[in-house]
Amino acid sequence: MMYRSKKKSNLGKFLLMILLMAILVALVIMYILKKGEIGIKYNDLYVASDNNVVDVYELNEDELIKKDSLVRGTKLKVSDRHVEYNGGKYYMFSDNDNNYYINDNNLVKDTKDIVKEKNMYVKIATYILEDLDRSDILTSVKKEDKLDIIGYDKLNKDGSVNNYKVSINDKEGYISGNYVVHEEDDSKVIDNIEYYNIHKNVKNLYGGGDASKLDYSSSKKVEFPDNKMPKNVYALYLNGGSDVIKNIDSYIEFAKDTKINAFVVDIKDNETPCYPADVFKKISPTNYEHAINDYDSYKNAIKKLKDANFYVIGRITTFKDSFYVEDNKEKAITSKLTNSPFMHNRSYWPSAYDRSVWSYNVALAIESVKKFGFNEINFDYVRFPDRMQSVENSVDLHNNYNEDKIEAIQNFVRYATDELHKINTYVSIDVFGETTTNSYTTAYGQYWPGISNICDVISAMPYPDHFGDNYYGISKPWNNPYKLLYTWAKYASDRQKETPTPAVARTWIQAYDVMKYVDRNGISYGASEVESEIRALYEGGLNGGYITWLSNSSLSKYKTQKKAFQIDYGSEYDNEN
Repeated sequence: MMYRSKKKSNLGKFLLMILLMAILVALVIMYILKKGEIGIKYNDLYVASDNNVVDVYELNEDELIKKDSLVRGTKLKVSDRHVEYNGGKYYMFSDNDNNYYINDNNLVKDTKDIVKEKNMYVKIATYILEDLDRSDILTSVKKEDKLDIIGYDKLNKDGSVNNYKVSINDKEGYISGNYVVHEEDDSKVIDNIEYYNIHKNVKNLYGGGDASKLDYSSSKKVEFPDNKMPKNVYALYLNGGSDVIKNIDSYIEFAKDTKINAFVVDIKDNETPCYPADVFKKISPTNYEHAINDYDSYKNAIKKLKDANFYVIGRITTFKDSFYVEDNKEKAITSKLTNSPFMHNRSYWPSAYDRSVWSYNVALAIESVKKFGFNEINFDYVRFPDRMQSVENSVDLHNNYNEDKIEAIQNFVRYATDELHKINTYVSIDVFGETTTNSYTTAYGQYWPGISNICDVISAMPYPDHFGDNYYGISKPWNNPYKLLYTWAKYASDRQKETPTPAVARTWIQAYDVMKYVDRNGISYGASEVESEIRALYEGGLNGGYITWLSNSSLSKYKTQKKAFQIDYGSEYDNEN
């Protein structure tokens, strides 16, 4: 009896399981029937277009009505069910339990086909990279140039293209999607026309160029979460000499008893390469051979500054580099008479028009950031040689892109800033104090609004002993640092208003004594004079901080100025306001 009862029980369980399975299958079939999907095949496809977004539709009886839009690159499960409407074929896909339809022209199987643009137009004069893994420039393009599109690297969240792959002059390269537009007419538009109108009548008295050719469209000012720039940078300059590098602990000890929160340290000065960089070894062996510090000594010095929580800025002398010219004579400003590099002020100058010179300096900057962790790169000598008018016709600047000097300089600043931003690094550009003059463009190609609009920091060099007697009506301005710097800062503040997205104005101050060839009776710059310079900047409207210019980086000299460095000027003037 027990055996028969157990068998009956197992049979009941089996029948119950069959019943439950039948119910489950019935529910699934009912769901599928409800969705109308029996026999429908599905494919994984991507939304494609020649624009950022694509319209999708709902079927209302026999009419397709626009319902929403999708960012291109979106992956869909698309059925083989379709409708034909207004000469087009629209395929069904489901999203959040709703059925929508999308034009078959906007569907592709391969991600490389998502971007369907064939041509784009250049909106801002810019550069094309050979490869996205390096900073080497293939060529440059001008506003309104038409480009053939052959691919892309990746899409942004809004469906826009990060970089387009283009074909130009039988070569292939990449251009940022920020600098191109779909329509030719859009490439002709002048952004921020009010700023263009400010500069269109500026005179080109000395061959610097036409200010109206520059770009005054707004640029995005960045803030890197993992690399915070102090609101007020109080920086000491350190040259890259071995005596300084080996004595870095003393500078740190001194700075910790002040409000100094940053150091500017040379990476490359003219004929003074500060460490044996890989870029030197590849491009300028003479710089490599003359490196004044070994790699480990330089690395340890920068690491100590970083470990002590200082904001560290690497300085690169850009278009003044005699060692580079020794190795790359064809890249130099040359004499038309001898066809050999032209020496100016006892140095050779690579041409600021030459894109390979741009790439070399930016590659050095990138290498230095990656190896040593610089927070910011400061490019000095971002210009053509000054006081060249008398010999200009006898030299070849190799202007291969038919640019004005101020155009070439602005274009370099854009390139350097773009490339350093990719590795979360800020860019500062040094300019002469003369650039605050708004009546003409400078002979050496620096135009304040065009530079400030693009970089993160603009660092002018209004050293009092660089101004002539009675400049701004000031007798011996080198002996009146407050009056000179205050007057100058007012002009600089006005220049900042002439561009839509001005950089931080952080200014170099004179920390050395008045040079004897300027005035044998010139004053010595101690704590009082340095403090007066800094206060003049803040009171004149420039609140980005200061950098000391003392070429020999003498610690004993800095110690005589210590009281000036113990003041938190930013907090003081913020409280006053």
